[in-house]
Amino acid sequence: MGQLKTQNSKLKTPSISAAEIRKAAGVIASRVIRTPLVYSPTFSRLAGFEVYLKLENLQATGSFKIRGATYKILKELDRIGNKGVVAASAGNHAQGVALAASRAGLPSTIVMPEWASISKQEATRGYGGEVILEGQSLDDAIKRALELAKDGKTFIHPFDDPAIIAGQGSIGLEIMEQLPDADLIAVPVGGGGLVSGISVAAKSIKPGIRIIGVQAGACPSALKAVEAGKRITVEAFRSIADGITVKRIGGFPFDIISKKVDQIVLVDEDRIAEAVIMLLERKKILAEGAGAVCAAAVLSGAVKGPPDSKAVLVISGGNIDISLLDRVIRKGMSRNGRIMRFSVRLDDIPGALRKLLGIIADAKANVLQIYHNRGGADLSIHQTLVELEIETRNFEHISQIEATLDQAGYETIN
Repeated sequence: MGQLKTQNSKLKTPSISAAEIRKAAGVIASRVIRTPLVYSPTFSRLAGFEVYLKLENLQATGSFKIRGATYKILKELDRIGNKGVVAASAGNHAQGVALAASRAGLPSTIVMPEWASISKQEATRGYGGEVILEGQSLDDAIKRALELAKDGKTFIHPFDDPAIIAGQGSIGLEIMEQLPDADLIAVPVGGGGLVSGISVAAKSIKPGIRIIGVQAGACPSALKAVEAGKRITVEAFRSIADGITVKRIGGFPFDIISKKVDQIVLVDEDRIAEAVIMLLERKKILAEGAGAVCAAAVLSGAVKGPPDSKAVLVISGGNIDISLLDRVIRKGMSRNGRIMRFSVRLDDIPGALRKLLGIIADAKANVLQIYHNRGGADLSIHQTLVELEIETRNFEHISQIEATLDQAGYETIN
C-alpha cells in the first residue's frame, strides 16, 4: 500500500538541492546536536533485519524542528526586522522557532491553538517565545500568524519552505555518515518537510536507498496526495501522533515526495501506542506519538526488508504530555496483555476480599487499582462489587488467572 506513482510528467523538479542541505548542515552544526544512531536488537528481531534508531528526541527542544528553524532564521537574519519572527504551531515547531530566535537575539511570537497543552505553552515561553492562543484549529492559528506578519514580523512556516526543508535534511546527511551502508530510512510524515529533506540528502549520497514515509492512518494527507497526483485536503481524526496530523501537505514537500520517496505507509493508533511503550520499556527512549510511528510501522509489518538489510527509523521527537503518556501506557499494556481488568461480586462478609486477593497473589499478579462498590443498584444488600485492575505478564497469564478464579467459584465481569 502506498507505492508512489512517478509517471506524472507535470511534477516540478525538486527545489531543494543536496548542496543547499550541506550548506545548511554547516551553518547549524554548532547550534544543534548531532544526535545518536543506535542499534536496536528488539526491533531487529521483530523486523527480521537490522534496525537502527536516529534519536532526534534527544535534540534541543526535544525534536528535529530546531534544525530547520535555526537555518531559516540564520539564512535570513539580515532581512528579518527588529520585530522578529512569528510562527503557528501546537508544539514542536513553536519550541524550535522560539529557541532559534532567542539564540539569534530576535523576539518571537508563537500563535498556538487554544487547545495546545499547557506544558507545550510553558516550554515555548521558556525558550523565549511570546505565546498567543488563537482559535480551535492550527489553520486558525496560522491565519492569525499571517496577520501578525503584515506588521513586519517574518513568518516561519513549519514545513513548506526550502530553508526549513534544507535544515531538516541535515538529518539525512548525518544518517549516511553514521551508517553509510543503510538500505532504508523510514521517516514520519506530517506536512512533509522532514521526509523531503532527508530523501534529497540521502539519495544524493546513495541513490538506491529506499525512503519510506510513515503516516498515522487518522490523517493520510501525503498518501492521498500522491495517489491523486495532486495536493488534497483530507479529514483528520484525533491521533496519538498529533504532531503529524496535517490535513494538507506542503507544495515544496509534495514535489519532492513525488520524486524521491519510494513508498508511504499508514499505521493505526494501537500500533503507535504499542511502539511508544516498547521504545520506552526496551530502549529507555521516550518518544511522542509522531516520533514513534516508524517503530509502529515495523511492528505492523508495513516496513519490510531482506534479512541482510539495514534500516534506520527516525524517532523525530519526544515531547509527549505526561497525562497522554499515562493513557498511552495503559492502552499499550492492555493491548499486550499486561493489564487485566475485571469485576466480581463478593458476599459482604469479613475475609471475602482477602480470599480473592490471595488467589491473585498466588497467581503472581500485581494489583494496580481496586474499587469496593457497595451501592450498586443491581447488587443485593448482602453483596459488594469489587473492581480490579491487575498487572499481568501476557494473555496466557490472564487466561490462567481467569481459569483459577472460575475454579474457585468466582464469576468475573469484564
